[in-house]
Amino acid sequence: MDSATSDARTPLGASADNGLKIVVVGGFGVGKTTLVRSVSEIRPLNTEETMTQAGEDVDDVSGVRDKTATTVAFDFGRITLDAHNVLYLFGAPGQERFWFLWDRLFSGTLGAVVLVDTRRIDDSWYAIDRLEHHGTPFIVACNDFGGPAHTHAEIRDALDLDPRVPLVDCDARSRESSKQVLITLVRHLQDQYTGRSAEVPTPRQEFV
Repeated sequence: MDSATSDARTPLGASADNGLKIVVVGGFGVGKTTLVRSVSEIRPLNTEETMTQAGEDVDDVSGVRDKTATTVAFDFGRITLDAHNVLYLFGAPGQERFWFLWDRLFSGTLGAVVLVDTRRIDDSWYAIDRLEHHGTPFIVACNDFGGPAHTHAEIRDALDLDPRVPLVDCDARSRESSKQVLITLVRHLQDQYTGRSAEVPTPRQEFV
């Protein structure tokens, strides 16, 4: 995919005192770095390295032949919500050899976005399995790679997705589209916590 379009970034304030953490996960080459880059108000921290021929013996690149760089730790972006609240975005690496990092990234996470390339839908299984294992609320966003169209019913069936989990389409290169994905997740989180006892403590945030 083409990289995210560049636009002016909002200066950071120094008064924020409450950090909220969201993780973007998914298979190798589904657009996690692109989504974080497109929506972050700061220049994102990323740990992309150039892919080499030697890596083809380790990573399955059959579906991402045009990919020239890959995340080897995580991506990090930030969005200011108001004077006292900021949203931190962590993009997890997609290759199987880096999956050991995911459990640590999930620590203190309010919710997650599972980014899916519908041409390689099986690559999404591990992300959904780990999130369900941790009890982390999530939504699924199908990134537009211009492949064959699938109905949401077909995608839900292929992923064996709980009907309560939101499923949306997106273009990770578009800031507005990526913002709508995050808004959908926030609304889902609100629905998840609506009606829960006020006595239940808010999870302490832990950051990598």
